[in-house]
Amino acid sequence: MSEAVQDPALAFLAACRGESGAVPKHKDRLVRSASQANNSRAAGADGCNEGEAKRKHHRLRGTGSLFRQKGRAIWMMKYCVNGKAIYQSTGKTDRVAAERVLQRKLREIAAGEFIEPKLERTTVAELAGDTWRDYRQKGNASLHDAVTRWERHLKPVFGHLKAVGSDLLHGYIEKRKQEGAANSTINRELALLRRMLRLGSQADPPKVRRVPRFPKLQEDNIRTGFLEDTQYAKLQAECAKEGLWLRAMLEVAYTYGWRESELLNMRVKQVEFSAVEGEDGKPHPVGYIRLAPGRHSHKGGSKNKEGREVWMTPAVYTLLQALTAGKQPDDYVFTRDGGKPVRDFRDSWWRACIHAGLGHMVCLWCGAKTEGFCQPCKDKKRRQRLKYEGLLFHDLRRSAARGLRRAGVAEGVIMKIDGWKTRDVFERYNIVSHADMRDALLKREQARRNPMVSATVSAAQLSVQVNNSPGERAEARLTT
Repeated sequence: MSEAVQDPALAFLAACRGESGAVPKHKDRLVRSASQANNSRAAGADGCNEGEAKRKHHRLRGTGSLFRQKGRAIWMMKYCVNGKAIYQSTGKTDRVAAERVLQRKLREIAAGEFIEPKLERTTVAELAGDTWRDYRQKGNASLHDAVTRWERHLKPVFGHLKAVGSDLLHGYIEKRKQEGAANSTINRELALLRRMLRLGSQADPPKVRRVPRFPKLQEDNIRTGFLEDTQYAKLQAECAKEGLWLRAMLEVAYTYGWRESELLNMRVKQVEFSAVEGEDGKPHPVGYIRLAPGRHSHKGGSKNKEGREVWMTPAVYTLLQALTAGKQPDDYVFTRDGGKPVRDFRDSWWRACIHAGLGHMVCLWCGAKTEGFCQPCKDKKRRQRLKYEGLLFHDLRRSAARGLRRAGVAEGVIMKIDGWKTRDVFERYNIVSHADMRDALLKREQARRNPMVSATVSAAQLSVQVNNSPGERAEARLTT
């Protein structure tokens, strides 16, 4: 009997029962499913599931990843900062080198030194804008000088750079020295650049990775000049020729040792004129000058943020009364003959000092000293390049400190009048003249010749030290 044709449905059932060698078409799929189930059960027995088994071949969380875009040879890296995914090029075609770049970036994140890619492209010129904003918020009066230093010298060299190193700093120093800049000038310019970088490093997030160590040049142009009492008579006569305003500025600066900015910004309302009745029954003029606390120099403030009030001497009273006559309370005290406030008076000061024999002009071409133009260089049709050397207006501040010290005024009182807050700064201005050293040596020589003079104390002096008041004791020391 020939083999009958089987029905397809019956053949399938027979295959499932194992009655025939036919195999269902989906048997291999069933086998794979069973194998995966067995593997899953085995993984469950080991304590991990299928998803964890797959993650064994991936990076751990927080370690970033590397990938290459289609058609590109450069490796890209992906990492997260505060939950934000950042994609950045490693700049490397080798995977091992790209892995090093990624690990370095992860170390920066862990150490808190991470800088976003867009901030890494911040230039020094952009940092300068942040610095001017900091100056304005703090009310620094040196903003104009800082902008001038930046525009003239720093910006052409550092403005386009994204990082500053030691080699660049030393090269800038050499360049400025060749241009004839003084060490103090170079130090001020580098200090401004250092402040820009530090503000960038202190920003959140930081804009500067690290601030290099800035070299500091030794400054040898420290001023030690002062005005003697014998020279003062000649100078005041020459200042009077320039105008009442310069004569009054000389008297106030030489008496109190105040700064130039404090005088130029003084208003009429800060000066008080009054009179008190004396023992003879006649009125005696009494006046006071007050500097407001704070660094707002345009409002008549003091530089050290502390207010000051001084009593006017007769000479200061007379000059300021004549200078403020007919002015409103908000007007400036020191104005020129036309009523214009005094701002830059270097030419007038130089002329007065030169005519008084306290200064001269030096020709930068030939080095000759002259009172005006250099005639030899003028005959050669050279452009006049003159530099003033001599007494500066700021030297009056030093002269006032020395004069008050020699008059026996206590150091604390001198610091209060002149506006010094620390003794270190006071000592910088407390210059000892040759006359002071000569007098000290003469006293020393006199003591050596007669030792008993310095070793004995009279009974009258002893009674003064024991019984009298501190003021009487000081007066006794000055008279003996």
